[in-house]
Amino acid sequence: MCLGPQLLLIMNFALNRRSFLKRTALTAGALSAAPLLPFPNLLAAPGSGGKLNYVQIGCGGRGMSHLDWLVNQSKDNLVAIVDADEKNHAKVKKWLADHEQDSSQLQLFTDYRVMFDKLGKQIDVVCIATPNHHHALPAMLAMQLGKGVFCEKPLSHDIAEARKLRAMARQSKAPTQMGNQGHCEEGYRRLCEFVWAGVVGNIKETHSWTDRANGGVGPRPPSLPPPDGLHWDSWIGPAPYREYHTDLHPHEWHGWYDFGNGSIGNMGCHVLDGVFWALKIEHPTSVEAEEMRGGSKERYPMGSRVRWDIPARGDMPPVKAYWYEGFNQGASGNAVGKLKAAKGTDRNFPPLLAELQKQYPDEEMDRPDSGTIYVGEKGVLYTGTYGGKMHILPLEKMDQITQPPRTLPRPKNTMTDFLTACREGRTDTAASFDYGAQLTEFTLLGNLAQHAGVGKKVEWDGPNMKVTNHRELNEWLKRPYRKGWKA
Repeated sequence: MCLGPQLLLIMNFALNRRSFLKRTALTAGALSAAPLLPFPNLLAAPGSGGKLNYVQIGCGGRGMSHLDWLVNQSKDNLVAIVDADEKNHAKVKKWLADHEQDSSQLQLFTDYRVMFDKLGKQIDVVCIATPNHHHALPAMLAMQLGKGVFCEKPLSHDIAEARKLRAMARQSKAPTQMGNQGHCEEGYRRLCEFVWAGVVGNIKETHSWTDRANGGVGPRPPSLPPPDGLHWDSWIGPAPYREYHTDLHPHEWHGWYDFGNGSIGNMGCHVLDGVFWALKIEHPTSVEAEEMRGGSKERYPMGSRVRWDIPARGDMPPVKAYWYEGFNQGASGNAVGKLKAAKGTDRNFPPLLAELQKQYPDEEMDRPDSGTIYVGEKGVLYTGTYGGKMHILPLEKMDQITQPPRTLPRPKNTMTDFLTACREGRTDTAASFDYGAQLTEFTLLGNLAQHAGVGKKVEWDGPNMKVTNHRELNEWLKRPYRKGWKA
């Protein structure tokens, strides 16, 4: 069962196929084939009573947050859940019971391909909160059918997937939204208005950080039988197969190349959102890992410092964007003990942050969390995690300057904005795949720098999606899909 990508040119995507798995394979092929065909928007009138029929794919931490919005606040119809771990099925049913919701008609799946085969005509919206290696494929399947798609960040596991998701979203005209909530909140929107109005002059450099340490060292732990109820083949999905071992499920997958994208993939779409948006970045010319600690042939580093070199954009001059990750406080996974014992862990915070904290000891600048410093010609701006606490340093200056006008809309939040677009048949959501895929690509270039190693500048040809100097790195741009999950 291997359908060549050229069949995309002659096959339609109707649901009357004898085998859904063939259609699934074709969809996976669409991630590596071009051009993409346009698909009709099948998001018709919402289900009875004006409610949307939705499916939750991935029912871990963020998936449960989705349920809170969709069931408790928007009060839409939860038709089905998909999760490779049956323990999460039980967790969802208990949550529904605790919130006085009837789960007797809820359909349970461990494989989203089977779910789409059975329910593809009955649903309006798909919400995805899986590990990163499962983001692109179900999103593609949903958009083929014209369904609205809400997907957690980053949108994809690799850069080629991000580009195909963006193209498919444009052609399918399905409402889409990436789950980077800060993009809807006041901080980053006010930041853009300040930067675009020239309040602190041209931005010369930025320094972003997070305390997350989604990486590790050493070989894989010993293979073990999967826990009861965990459908391991479905959990692996399109990634290269390996036997079950600890340090993967439910959260530690972030630190492994095959499944996650390290700390940059975990937090970059939040913390670097303001940098990418306010500075109108398209493609950097190069990216480089200036320092790394830990990591292996299969694991991301436990800490790193990465620099993106951004060329001039319109009337904005070149800028350098720095990323610092892996401070010992709050580090996750097996890196914790090693990070606490490591020397010089403060190097994973910008030295500029320490200087500013000494200069402005009363300022609200998070140190053991996440944030960004924007160094302008006439002053310094600060944002915390998700863009919070946006202000000029020192804060007292905020009352002394002429405030720039509010030119950007203020959506309520990512989920409400997305659901409203689904009901109205709009694609102009606050963080649509058109924007989210570009931001995802920018962050994942940091992974390329980590793969290259310390001090090896990666020259990036963005329009043609290729590394021009260390060409062996191009293998990381597009991963092969496992048999049964690809054409």
